[in-house]
Order: sequence, then structure tokens, then C-alpha cells
Amino acid sequence: MNSSDPTLMEQTGSTAAQELTVDDVVHLQTVEQSVAQEPTTSSQETESATTLAATPAPQAGPTPIPPRFPFRRVSGRYLSSGAGFQLELRVDVDGIRPLRRVSGDFFQVLGATTTYFGSFVVNSPTITVTAGAVIIEGLGSYTWQAGAPKIRVTIARRIIFQPPAPATVQFFTLANQPGASYLCQFVSAFFRTLQIETDSASDVVAPLFQQYNTGSLPSGGAGRTLSVVSAYAEAGIEMQPVAPGPSINVTEAGSNQAWSDSELEAAMAGHFSLFHNEPQWKVWEFAAEKHELGPGLLGIMFDYQDEWQRQGCAVFYEGLQGVTSDKLRLQLYTYVHELGHCFNLLHSWQKSLATPPQANRPSAFSWMNYPWLFPGGVNAFWSGFPFQFDDPELLHLRHAFRNDVIMGGNNFAIGAALEDPQTFNQPIQENTGLQLELSVSKKNKRFLFGEPVTVNVKLTATDANGKVGHTYLHPSAGLLQLGICDPAGNVKTYRPLIEHCVSGEQVQLEAGTPIETSVYCGFGKDGFYFDRTGFYQVRAIYTALDGSKVFSNILRLRVSHPVTEKDEDVASLFFGEQQGTLLYLLGSDAPHLQRGNDALTEVLENYPEHPLAEYVRLMHGVNDARNFKFLPAGERKIIVRKARHENSIKLLSSIVDNSEKGKTPIDPLTIRDNVLTTLLSVQRDYGDTAAAAKVEEKIKVRKPRVAKAAKAA
Repeated sequence: MNSSDPTLMEQTGSTAAQELTVDDVVHLQTVEQSVAQEPTTSSQETESATTLAATPAPQAGPTPIPPRFPFRRVSGRYLSSGAGFQLELRVDVDGIRPLRRVSGDFFQVLGATTTYFGSFVVNSPTITVTAGAVIIEGLGSYTWQAGAPKIRVTIARRIIFQPPAPATVQFFTLANQPGASYLCQFVSAFFRTLQIETDSASDVVAPLFQQYNTGSLPSGGAGRTLSVVSAYAEAGIEMQPVAPGPSINVTEAGSNQAWSDSELEAAMAGHFSLFHNEPQWKVWEFAAEKHELGPGLLGIMFDYQDEWQRQGCAVFYEGLQGVTSDKLRLQLYTYVHELGHCFNLLHSWQKSLATPPQANRPSAFSWMNYPWLFPGGVNAFWSGFPFQFDDPELLHLRHAFRNDVIMGGNNFAIGAALEDPQTFNQPIQENTGLQLELSVSKKNKRFLFGEPVTVNVKLTATDANGKVGHTYLHPSAGLLQLGICDPAGNVKTYRPLIEHCVSGEQVQLEAGTPIETSVYCGFGKDGFYFDRTGFYQVRAIYTALDGSKVFSNILRLRVSHPVTEKDEDVASLFFGEQQGTLLYLLGSDAPHLQRGNDALTEVLENYPEHPLAEYVRLMHGVNDARNFKFLPAGERKIIVRKARHENSIKLLSSIVDNSEKGKTPIDPLTIRDNVLTTLLSVQRDYGDTAAAAKVEEKIKVRKPRVAKAAKAA
């Protein structure tokens, strides 16, 4: 085998699937080609084309016809051996839902060290089948500049009683000069293999999901019994369960016994036996009772803070528990859906946020869609859902470049920003009966340079009879988009650090009685969105229950230039990826965010009277209210930092006092939803019932009617 790079590298810088034979696939290929061009009947083509074996004509006399045994499938995973470069090959030309693709990953082997080198995929190969071999040829797309990009894969045909044949892979230049060749032995019928560990919290009393018979209720696919493992097996992904550890004590979720995103990540680091901050085919799914956002949150892919992410997700039985067929169906769906996010799959209606962007598919019968957001409603979705991924998602799972799909690889939908300003243009006609309004509480709509930008989102029914809508007004639920146009005219879609998968909770909106929330949109997956001075425009789009879009007004705001040297110093302490993450999370004790904490603490110590110091008080005040758990580097034992009640009360009370005096830049909705509610909880935990009663009265006066995802701000 050739130990050099096989491509002469020039690197300088859908129903329930029917099983198809490779003959069937090539027959379909031939039919497609005949549609695109006039068929030919040359003798050469007749000899080389695949034929579906015809039954021999009856012969005279009693001469017996020997039995014909079926051929073994050739699809699956193959692996080469030896020094230099190692090739893991995926052949996908027969079997369940064949995609007619070949893909692979290269690994460089140096002594006892093996490192990932790059990936390729052949999207439109020519498949030729003879009596003795399957030959797949095509031009590959690579993660690097390849000098020999053409590929020929040859696999001998074997009957089912024989062992699988190896695959010979030959690379060619565009001038058809041969490059390296590899002999790859058959490894598995699955295209990828990973290990999954499923742990649970101690307070989950409902039976944990095991399996569901898809024929129990009407659906769009064949009836069969599915578990999480078998659901992914149908997609060609092998999940090898790892024995779960002991149940995780719910005290790790704090006194409210409801998990926050940061607590979930700490639990994963402390209990996921396979956890590692590196790309690996290992994933953790956690069954908990409830999240701090309430029963409307069914599941979450929470692992997003570290450099290596998408390794963990959770499901919440507060909204899932039950043993009826509809509940078991929902449990299966939620488990598979959240794991889909770990594979870097976006929701069906958010495919345009991927890199590269795809067309949104809100009508997809897919694990990644929302039943309650499906056109036609929940019943229409379930009655047509075949319990599978759609074809583009299947292509991603089987053949995406390794770092785009492996846990700990590229960030979730990395680089996904909509740059098309037309996305947020006002529609020609809108008869939704709903009105969406953006506003800010700032005087003259002016923010200081470096100030966390928060906008208020309000939804109101304009129909005199009211309107039924969902209550998810925060972008983290994926049902409201914020478009931000910067001073240079560039338009981006705001992308929150984390996305929540919610149930279809609905509310009757009465005319004139809005629901509203505040959204911190200053920092997200693309970094800081308001990092230069000048005028900005912000617009929101609310996706209604019937799929229609409700467009907000265009909110114009300004980020002003620093006036004094002190303003510049404070702004410089606010800008930084770690600072942005801390402001988004409203604080954290995570060791990997220590530099950000130091910078923001310096604001309080050196510039306590500066207006932006209020945001640091908010962040520390909320974080000090938590029993924070974290895992030190290289350790396997969680450290618990007890809630600092006195400091939290001091900081949050100061903000409330300043708010009543009109001396805080923090908007009233954030005061209501984050400051007062946290202060009430802390005072109750601290045992100061009198002070808690006063805060509770202040909350009542402000008449909270909060959108479900508001607390994620």
C-alpha cells in the first residue's frame, strides 16, 4: 500500500425504507440517465451496463436449474491498514435508503500516533455492476486541495455465505494519472459508530423510555418497534450503549431542583464516564425531571461553552412522563431529536442557518421538525411521520465531513449567519391578527460603547376576538429571529449561544393584553453584534402556529462613541469572548471563563460608579444566588460553591433601589424577570420572609406576563 497521501495533495497553506440491492440502485441510475438524454443501444453499452438478472428461459427436459443465491450487500464501512495514511471508507450504494455516495476520512499514522487529516465525499458517482464486481467512480470534494481527486472503488461481489470482500480504492488526477491506492477491509454495515451513555437524575420517578411500537398510533411509516438505538440504526448509525452510572443526585440542580444550562454541563463533566474535551464519537444523554424554564422545555443540547462541544443533551420528564402510546411516542421523538442536535443537525425550519445554508424545510416529516409547528398541525405531522430523518439529514449523518458531524467537532451550525437583507423585508401582505413590536427603554435609544444591548419584544393580538399563539419570544426557542443591520449595512441573524427545544405550549392572546420579554442580543454564536459605534437597525420575525410570519417594526438604535478615557477603559473590559459568554449566562464560576470574570470584576473595583458597572452587579448577583458546581481540570470530583446569599441580596437590592430612582441603565423587563425574581428566591432561601414578601409585591405591581423563554436571556 502507498504510504503517501492518496490524492497527491497540493496542500500549501421517503417512506419506511425499502432495502435495495446494488442492481436496483444502478437500474434507477440508468433510468435517471435515460430521462436526461436519448438512450443508446450500442453493443459496448449493452455489455457494460448492469442488468437485473433475468430468469433463464425454461429448458426442455428435466434438467434441474441450480439455485441462485443472493449477493451480499457492499454498503458499509471499510478500513485500510499500515503506516503513512489510513483510509476509512464509507460505501452507500445498496441496502436501506441508499444515497449513492462514497465518502471517507484520512488519518495520518506516525509511529504510535494517529491524527485526523481530512475528509472527502463523492456526490454523483457512476456505479457499474458486473457479474463479479461493483465499480464506483467519480470526482470527490475534499477538505483540502487534492491533486488526485478522482476515485475508483472496486468491490468483488460475494454471495451471502461468503465473507465480505475488501474494497480497492484507486485515486487519479484529472488527467487520469494514477495516484495512491488502498486496500480497505470491510469493518461494519454501519457508516459510523459511536458510544452513548444515558444517565438519569435521582428525582425521575417515571419509567425511563425503552421502546415504542410505531404501529400503536397512525403514522406515515411501517409499524415496527423502535428504541433510540434502533432509530439511529435505520439511519446507518451504530450506537453502542455504555452502562449508565449511578443516578445523579438532584441536589446538584440546587435548592429549586430544576436544572440550569450551566448545571447540566457541570453534571456532564462530573458523571459522563467517557467525557473528554476533544472530538470523539461519544455522546451523553441525561434524563432529568425538570429544567428551570418549566415543563414547556422537553429537551436541550446544552453543551456549548467549551472549545469542544455538542457532546451532551438532556430530556425533561416533567413534560414527557407517561406510559400511554402518545407519551411513549413523544419520548422516542425527543430522545432522537436532541441527539440529532449533537450530530450538528438543525431544526427543519432553520436549515438556512447552516453552513453552507440550505433551504428551510418546515414541511419535512423528520425527527428534527416540531410536530406542533408542522403545516396542517400536530395530527397531520404524526399521521405522515415515518419515524426517520429526511434525505439531506441522512446525507449529513452518513457522509458529512468528519468535523462537521463528530461530537466535539465544529461548533453547532458554525458560521451560520444570514447575510441577505431581503430576509427581513416587510411582506407584501400580512393578515395574521398579531402585532410584533420591538423597543428599548433607553433615552434617545442610545447605548454606551460596550454596553450589553437588550431589546424588548412584545406580541399583541390585533383581532378583537383574540388570537391563539405560542409564547416563545426569545430567539433561543428558534421561533423568533432577530435581524441586525450594522452601521456598514451588513445584515446578520442573531444566534443565541444555546437553543431550547420546546413543546407546543399555546396561549390565548386577548386584544390589548400583550406578552413581552427582554432579549439580550449583544453577544451570541457570532460574537458581539454591536461592536462598533454608529446607527443600527433591528427587526424581528415571529413564526406563528400556522407557519406564517409576523414582522416587527424596524427598531433604530445608536451605539455612541466613548466620551471619556474612563468610558474607553470600561468598554475594553467588557469586550472579550469570555465576558460576552458571562453576560449571556448571567454569570458563571467555570474555570475556563476566569479571565472574563477578572475583567468584569475589575469594572466593579475600579469604576463602581460607571453606568456599565450595573450590568456586572446583575451578573454577579444572579450567579451568587446559585449553588455552582464545576469540575477542575484533570479532576473527576465536582466542587460545589455554595450560594453567596448575602452578596447576592446586596447586589440585586442595589439594582432595584437604583431602578426606583431612575439611576440604572438596566431595562424594566430585565429588572422584573431577572433581578426581582432572583432576589425573591434568594431571600426565601436565606429565610428573610419579610423582605421576600416586599419583593413579591413589587413583582405583582409590575404585572408579569412573561414569555416562556424569557429567562434564557
